[in-house]
Parts: sequence; structure tokens; C-alpha cells
Amino acid sequence: MESSEEDDDFPSIESITPQSKIDSVYQSHTEKGIRKLCCELLDLKDAVENLCGNMRTKYLAFLRLSEEVVETEHELMELRKHISAQRILVQDLMTGVCCQLEELSVANGNIDESLSDPQKIELEDPLPHEIDKCKMIFLEKIDVLLAEHKVEEAIEVLDAEERNFPELRSSGEASSAQASSFKSDFLKRKAMVEDQLVKITEQPSIGILELKKALTDLIKLGKGPLAHQLLLKYYASRLQRSFEVYLPSSSVCPEVFPATISKLVFSTVSLTTKDSGLIFGDNPVYSNRVVQWAEWEIEYFVRLVKENAPPSETISAMHAASICVEASVNYCSLLESQGLKLSRLLLLLLRPYIEEVLELNFRRARKMVFNLEDIDESLLLSPHFMSPLSLFATSSDSMLVDSGSRFMHIVEEILEQLTPLVVLHFGGNILTRISQLFDKYLDALNRALPGPSDDDNLTELKETIPFRAETDSEQLSLLGVAFTIMDELLPNTLSKVWNPKNESKEGGNENIAPNASTTTELKDWKRHLQHSFDKLRDHFCRQYVLSFIYSREGKTRLNGQIYLSGHEEYTQWDSDPLPSLPFQALFAKLQQLATVAGDVLLGKEKLQKILLARLTETVVMWLSAEQEFWAVFEDESSPIQPLGLQQLILDMHFTVEIARFAGYPSRHVHQIASAIIARAIRTFSTRGIDPSALPEDEWFVETAKSAINKLLLGGSGSDASDIDEEHIILNDDVDSDSADTASSLSTVESYESFASASMGELESPNFTDPEA
Repeated sequence: MESSEEDDDFPSIESITPQSKIDSVYQSHTEKGIRKLCCELLDLKDAVENLCGNMRTKYLAFLRLSEEVVETEHELMELRKHISAQRILVQDLMTGVCCQLEELSVANGNIDESLSDPQKIELEDPLPHEIDKCKMIFLEKIDVLLAEHKVEEAIEVLDAEERNFPELRSSGEASSAQASSFKSDFLKRKAMVEDQLVKITEQPSIGILELKKALTDLIKLGKGPLAHQLLLKYYASRLQRSFEVYLPSSSVCPEVFPATISKLVFSTVSLTTKDSGLIFGDNPVYSNRVVQWAEWEIEYFVRLVKENAPPSETISAMHAASICVEASVNYCSLLESQGLKLSRLLLLLLRPYIEEVLELNFRRARKMVFNLEDIDESLLLSPHFMSPLSLFATSSDSMLVDSGSRFMHIVEEILEQLTPLVVLHFGGNILTRISQLFDKYLDALNRALPGPSDDDNLTELKETIPFRAETDSEQLSLLGVAFTIMDELLPNTLSKVWNPKNESKEGGNENIAPNASTTTELKDWKRHLQHSFDKLRDHFCRQYVLSFIYSREGKTRLNGQIYLSGHEEYTQWDSDPLPSLPFQALFAKLQQLATVAGDVLLGKEKLQKILLARLTETVVMWLSAEQEFWAVFEDESSPIQPLGLQQLILDMHFTVEIARFAGYPSRHVHQIASAIIARAIRTFSTRGIDPSALPEDEWFVETAKSAINKLLLGGSGSDASDIDEEHIILNDDVDSDSADTASSLSTVESYESFASASMGELESPNFTDPEA
């Protein structure tokens, strides 16, 4: 009744499930789940107990079977002994019966005289003598010992028998058929003992003590060569099993694999040598066999390293090869105390592999130097490379500095993989390849300069150059980068590896003693780098001078016409003698370049001096070799005058004084200028000009110095406005007689003096002429 009333009060709710019913429902489900789980656990428990019971039963059965096997073996041994005893009894019985028969036959005298002699002999001696009986017992004893695998006792019995019967050791035939038969049986038993010993040594699980015992027994049997062969075979198979264990790790740890294999090989060779000496003594025959076997194993070791090494063009291959050389040569040096000198053979076998790795790594390096698209950012931030090279970075483009940093990173990455012994034995090869890589880099920089290079016709050198050096500052930056790498970065990086201390660590070993030619190789290497840089510098100087000498139309500004009579430059000669306009323009051009060099090549005073000196030399060298210049004077129709000769001599003195005043090495310039003056005097004398009318040399020197001062101070007749613009605007591209075209350079905008270009630093009376 109450529920109906509640339903009336809440007409919107159709039914309500009581809490007690909900609890009962869920409780019933939970109980069912728990009961089911308990049943499953009980079943599992029964299964485990059954399994344990079965295991125990089987284990007990196994033990019972083992005991039965042992008992069976004992029974077999007893049976063998019983059979042997029965055989002896039978033989004794036969002997006794035969003796009785013999006595009866003699007593009765019924021997048939018609029997043949062999039959008589057989009846007269129907059984072996007592000595034959002993031999039979001996052979049976050997058989029993062999059946019981008592090899040592069998060897002792055989040895004792040989001592009793020396004819058993001789190789000749026995004196009688019975002796021959016994010797054959004896040798068969001896061969059976030998076979058992060989089988013992060939067991895979045999220990070294068991092996030595078996080999000693073989030596007792007179089988020394066979025993030594089995010793080498044992260690070879042991080494092969070790290889099979470590071969899977070659792909996981390729750089450590060669060192591991090297340790296995040379430690095995060492153990073999020691055991051979202990077992066989110092017999030279066996020692030579050990050496020959070691050489075979080293050849296999090198082949195994090559087959499982990383790809030869990778840096990991370089590291693995270096570790291989370091480890194996060190192990070879340890073997020398045992009389094994294998270092030379090892290096001979490793050399093709090392050279292949070096070649492919440096070939990869040549491709990577100018591959700036995927350059590593961490490389560009490397402080020990970026700090010296960042001085040459231009605001417009930093690819030049990036290429230099990349070049040094590649070289350093290769050098870091080298070990002291690799440097010692393959240092010359490595230096050569670094020089070749540097040459390739400079060839690429050479093509970045305006104008053709000497190598433009070589197609294999035409890597893509991602930048061009057009302005003076860019070209000087290029030279600065090349000079810094050649003079500073490469030697410093190399010195970390080519450390003399590394070479003297193994000085006690004659095979890895310091190489006496290392210092010479380093000097030759540095000389080669300097020569390569000089080629780049000379190319720059040649293009720079040609751009100064030739106009856009291909006409030379510096020709013999300016020294003929009536030329406009002589109008002020009597009152104010000055160098000719081309040489005044040269002076201005050198001023400008000195200013730019002082900014771009800051801190590289040596390079500044050499570069500007070489430019001056290039001018006079061109003038000395230019036949068209001298053809003007040799032409009979050209109007020459003493004043033209005097002007030419003054220009040469002016050029020499430029070099002296700026502190450049001037000896070579002075020699060439003197040769030009002598040739000019001879040429003009041939045309009828008297050279005795020329002023003294002191006048030319003082006039040249005075001209320099006037040009620096902006004296009368020497302002920039007075110099023909034709001699200053230097943006020409023409061919010279040496097939080199002029470079495109910037316009000279000012005539700042050499003094403004760090004149105090440029003047160095102790500077050595590079051409000396």
C-alpha cells in the first residue's frame, strides 16, 4: 500500500530499483568472478604440482640411468678382463696338450719318415717358442690398454719393448718371417696409439694441458713433426672460432673491430711461439714453421680487416685503419722479444689498404671544400679557425671565409684520426695528399680572381666556385685567407699530430724507431705550400699589373712612344724633371693598394711587403721582356733623343726608389732595373745617342727621391689632376703577349701616401728578400 501511494506522489518516475537489489546483483557477479578465479588458480596449482612431480620423476630416472650406465661400464671392463684371462688359459691349455702329444709321438717312434721337410719342421716345432709366447702376451696387453684408453701406459709398454728389441726401431727388414710378422703387428699397435693421440688433439673442447700432454706423447712415439703440425692446427682453429665470435660486432663497432682482431691474432701468435719453444725446444725447423704460420695468419688478418672495414671513403674508415696500424704494429714490436720480426711484412700488407683509405678520404675532401650549401653551422663557429680568418670577411659576402674554415675543418678531421705510428710510417704519403688538397683549393681560389688562370684548360680542376673576387679588398682578402691557411693554420694543425714526442715514444724498437727523414719531409712540405701560394700571388700580381699597363682598347699605356722626342711629357723636363705619367700612375696605384692592404691585411705585414714588392717586380719584369716596347727604339724611323733615354733611366730609378722608400725587398727590382738601363743605353748608343752626356747616377737617385716627395706632398706638377686619367682608370680586359688577360680593378680615387699605410711597420731593414 505504501508503494502505491508513493507512485501516486511521483507520477513521472515509472519505477525505482531498491539499493538492496542493486547490492545483491553486483555482489552475486563479484562472487561468481572470485569463485571462477579461485577455480582457475586451483587448476593452475594442480598443473604446477604435476609438472614438478614429473620433473622430479624424470630427474630421478635420469640419475638411475646414469648409475646404470656407470655399472654397465664397470661390467664391460670386467668382461674384457675376463676374456683376456680366458684367452691366456686357452693358450696354456693348448701349450700343455701339444707338449703331451709331442712326448707321446717321440716315445712311440711312429713318425712317418716319408713326410716332407716342411711337415717335419711343423711337427718338430708345432708351437711357438717361449719368446713367441711373450710377444703374443705383449700384443694382447697393448690391445687391452688401447681398449681401456690408457694411452700413456701403452706408450710406456711400447717404449720398453723397443728397448728390449732394438730391431723394432730399425727401418730394415726382419731376419725371419716370425720377426717380420711381430714387427708389423708392433707397428700397427703403435699406429693405433698415434691415431688415438691425434683424435684427442682434434677434440674441440680439449684444454691446453691435455693438448700438451698428447703432443708430448706423440714426440715420445717419434712423431715430432706431426705433433708440431697439430699444435699449429689447434691454435689456428682456436683463432678461427674467436673470429666467428667477433665478426658480428664488425658492423656494430667498426672502428674497434680491427684493434680487437689484432689483439686476438698477435696474442695467439705469441702463445703459439711460447708453447712451441716449451714443447719442442729451440729447433730451427719448428721455429721456421711457426714464423711461416704467423705470416699466413697475418695475411688472413689483413684480409679480414679489409673485408669488414667501413667504406673506405668515410672518416670512420680512416679512424679504423689508424687504430689497426697502431695496435698491430705495437703487438708486432712485443713479438720481437720472442724472435718474431713481422713488422715489415705487416706494413707491406697494410700499405695498399691505408693508401686506398687515404686516397678516397682526400678525394671526398676535395669535393667537400666548396660544397657550402650543406655546411655545418658548428664548423663556421669553430673559434680556432674563424678567429684568424674572420679578419678577411667582407660585408658583402662571407663565402670566402666559410670555404677556408671548411677546408681547415676537413684537414683537421682527417688528421685527428691519425695515430703516431700511422704518422711515422705513412707520414710522407699524408703530407703529399695534404699538399695536393691545398693545391686544389688554391687553384679554385685562383679561378675566383679576375682573368684566366694557368689551369683553366684542365677540365678536371673546374670545380664550381661559389664566389668571385672583383674588388681590390676582395682579392686581398682572398690572398689573406690563403696566406693564413698556408702560414699559420695548416702548420699549427699539423704540429699537433707531427709531434716529435710521438715519434720517440717507441725509440727502443728498431722497426718503429723515429723516421730520420720526418724533419726533411716537413720542410719539403712547407716549401711546397709556399710555392703553391706564390703561384696564386704571382697570378694576382700579373693580372693587377696587366690591368695597369693595358687600356680597355687593348693598347699599352707603357710603351716606347712616351720616350720619343716631341712627346708632351718633356715640356717641363728642364725646370722640374719627374717620372713619366705611367710611372706616376703606378706610384698612385701602389699607394691605393697599400692603403687597402693596411686595412684588409691587418697584422699581416710580411704578406703586405712581399705582395707590394712582387707587384713592383712584375712591372719591371714585364718591361724587360716586352719586345714591342724595345722595338720602338730599334726602329730606324723612330725619332729618339738623349732626353728620352734620360727619362727612361729616371723611371727605372724611380721604380727602385719606390721599393726602397716603402721598405720592400728591392734587390731583385734593382737588378732588373739595372739590366733595363744597360739595355736601353746599348740600344740608344746603336742609334747614335752618346750616353756620356747623361747625368751621374747620384743625380737620378736624388731626382727620383725628390719626385717621390713631391708626389706625396702634392707638389707642383704632380697633383692628381695633372695625371692623365687614361693612366688611372684601370677597368680593362685585353690579352698580353703571355696570353693572360687583364683583371678588372677598382678606380684609384685618392693618392694617400705610403706613410699612411703603416709606414713605420713597412720599413724593416732586416726583411729578407724572398727572391734571394
